[in-house]
Amino acid sequence: MEQLNQTTSLRFNLLGLSTDSHLKFIYFFIFLIMYLMTVSGNLMLVIVMRINPRLHSPMFFFLTNLSIIDIIFSSSVVPLLLKNTLAKDRSISVLGCSTQIFFSLGMGATESLILAFMAYDRYAAICRPLHYNTIMNRSLCISLAVVSWSVGFINSTIQAILTFQLLQFCNSRDVNHYFCEVPAFIRISCGNVFVNELSIYIAGAIIAIGCFYLIVISYVHIISKVLKIISSEGRQKSFSTCASHLTVVTLYFGTVMYMYLRPHSKEHAFTDKIVPVLYTSVTPMLNPFIYSMRNKDVKNTLMKRKQCH
Repeated sequence: MEQLNQTTSLRFNLLGLSTDSHLKFIYFFIFLIMYLMTVSGNLMLVIVMRINPRLHSPMFFFLTNLSIIDIIFSSSVVPLLLKNTLAKDRSISVLGCSTQIFFSLGMGATESLILAFMAYDRYAAICRPLHYNTIMNRSLCISLAVVSWSVGFINSTIQAILTFQLLQFCNSRDVNHYFCEVPAFIRISCGNVFVNELSIYIAGAIIAIGCFYLIVISYVHIISKVLKIISSEGRQKSFSTCASHLTVVTLYFGTVMYMYLRPHSKEHAFTDKIVPVLYTSVTPMLNPFIYSMRNKDVKNTLMKRKQCH
């Protein structure tokens, strides 16, 4: 009981991105603008997809999930970053850290699965067009979404519990990061981190690599099918529907796998602070623009709403 009380009373100091007083204000305004664009862009996309019946398709069902994930993902990290960028007290409690790890890891894993299922949706639409509505029926879409969210939160619960069972965090409580992320806590632990690293690699192999493999297989079939299309216009149209998804996949999976599927050491401390910016702030901000700017129905709905106002 005494050990539990000591653990729950611990506070960690998040060192942030930089200690330079001039850079602090620059970082603050950059991340504030990115966060406002993330929330407003994704909320706009969710609203547009709800009010336009033409967008009630499997692809936009998964896009709605992706937008909600991006809002929660970014909100679990950026507001605290903004506060700590200007505040003198950058400490955070074990409960606060556990909550941040739970939501950020949960949203990260869920987004991986949603992106994989979106690739399968594109495969069904291009390679099995006559059976598309039968394959991607409402029941299957809902089931895939439930699986994505469930796996994401199960994984984050396990990782959060294992992280704070380390107990031995050396003498320093300084975390060289701008938010609570598992690799940063593994670096400052003086305890045995074998189980923690093993759990990360297993989760990464099952979720990240598994999802990436499904995406690659889907696009191998898609590209093979598209290349057989005689019309150059038809090929261009098919490729354009997949280009936005491939852009997001490349950016997101590249950074996540770099962060979680390599050995963690103090030598990479600076890189480990910069790389997460891409999947916690940049990708959630770009997603609604990447997907909506290439879709005529989304553009038309936005134009109509502007005319109404």
